Amino acid sequence: MIRRYQESDRQEVIKMIASLRVFLAKLKSTERDLDLEAADDELQSYLGKDFPVFVAESPDGITGYLVCKIDDDVVWAESIFIRPEYRRQGIASSLYIEAERLAQELGGDTVFNWVHPNNKVSISFLKKRGYTVLNLIEVRKPWKGEVLTTKIHVGENEFDY
Repeated sequence: MIRRYQESDRQEVIKMIASLRVFLAKLKSTERDLDLEAADDELQSYLGKDFPVFVAESPDGITGYLVCKIDDDVVWAESIFIRPEYRRQGIASSLYIEAERLAQELGGDTVFNWVHPNNKVSISFLKKRGYTVLNLIEVRKPWKGEVLTTKIHVGENEFDY
C-alpha cells in the first residue's frame, strides 16, 4: 500500500535515508557510516519545506519511501529508497505512480530526476518507466582534496566524475 508519510513512520524512514546516503557514497567509491542523526535532519528538512513524502507499507512495516520536491509546478523525485529485500517487486513503480500523479495534478507531464551517472539500478528503473531524455548536466569545480577517478562522456564532452 502506498500512502503519505505519517509521524509514526519516522524511525523507519530515517534508517532508509541513512542507508541511501551510504549507498550513494559507494557510487563515488567513498565510505560513509550510517548517520541516523544526519538522516533525521534530512527528513525534517523535507517535512519543513512541505515536500510530499510517500511511503510503501506492508505487514512488515515501511518497505520504501519517495520524497518529491515541488519547484513551481515541476515535480522532482528528490529521494527514493526501497529496502533491499523488497526490491524488484514493483514498490518503486508504485511510488513513482504517485509522483507522476502529483505532476499531472500540477499540470505537468513528467517527474524530473537527479541520478548519479553510475547508478545503474536507478537509470535502468527510470528507462523502463520511459524516462529517456537527458535534460541537463550539473557541472562544478572539484572540491578541495577531491580525487576524481572516472570520466563520463556526454555527446562530444568529457567530464570528471
